Amino acid sequence: MSGLDTAALATWLEDHMPGVTGPVEAEKFSGGQSNPTYRLSTPTGRFVLRRKPPGVLLKSAHAVEREFRVQRALAGTDVPVAKVHVLCEDETVIGTPFYIMEEITGRIFDAPAMPGLAPPERGAIIDAMNRVLAAIHDVDLAAAGLDDYGPGGNYYARQCDRWTAQYRATATDDLPEMEQLTHWLTSNLPEDDGQRCLVHGDYRLDNLIFAPDAPEIRAVIDWELSTTGHPYADLAAVLMQWAMPATTEGRGLAGVDRAALGLWSDEAFVARYCERRGIAPIADFGFYLAFAHFRMAAILQGVKKRAMDGNAADPARGLRLGEYVPEFARAGLAVVEEGRA
Repeated sequence: MSGLDTAALATWLEDHMPGVTGPVEAEKFSGGQSNPTYRLSTPTGRFVLRRKPPGVLLKSAHAVEREFRVQRALAGTDVPVAKVHVLCEDETVIGTPFYIMEEITGRIFDAPAMPGLAPPERGAIIDAMNRVLAAIHDVDLAAAGLDDYGPGGNYYARQCDRWTAQYRATATDDLPEMEQLTHWLTSNLPEDDGQRCLVHGDYRLDNLIFAPDAPEIRAVIDWELSTTGHPYADLAAVLMQWAMPATTEGRGLAGVDRAALGLWSDEAFVARYCERRGIAPIADFGFYLAFAHFRMAAILQGVKKRAMDGNAADPARGLRLGEYVPEFARAGLAVVEEGRA
């Protein structure tokens, strides 16, 4: 069961997407914890629908309207995205707002160790990941019509306020490590250095669709957390993810012999990114790593709370992911205590 009113959806599509006819068959994609996503099959083609989840949501969360806007704006840039077709903000059609985009076929690597690939292939995949991250941060906001996509000012001050509020609104346990990390971050905010760009907000390997037979990224997906802000947040998030356990839920590279597998070191990834963007080596990168851990802990706490409330896309997996909240908080504190910040 997809949980969609496919009859109502078919009627709406026929009225808003010329040439598309019903009936509509819907298949829900598994694994995601943000906005429920479905493959739609119709007599006139296949599409992807992404919607807000049902139930009571945190303010500004699950903004499919923003996902639609940013992907439409990026069409024709160096950032590969799926073509978006139409946005529906009328909640009466299927119960929540949604949008329709093209279906991109290809490979998604759930595990960053990429089992089954040869070392040179893994290296080429990481190089493509690095290139597209730099391309996202080099998007001309004014030319893309995204200059007002997020507020100005100190990005990290804004983000710390936002995620602290959302963490506390969804907290289910007493976690002193999270409070300690929050206090350290807000007490050690870097000065605004004037960098302002498009940030993806959840840039990692499993949010990239690669061509079936080449290290080419066909689409960057899951733009729910995108905004305008500081580029090092995305960069640090990549390294933060790699530091996690190499398990199905952790999706990291902790304990993995990267060199033997053809995977890049953190230092190589950052250096190539800076080279691509023509910027100097990054000083005091530890703050950004600590922030990345804090932010992910807050995000996963929200996932856990939605799972407990029955609103998660995959409640069982949401509860498992919620178990990582303390680990991310402790890892962020470890960055601080090890003197990397």
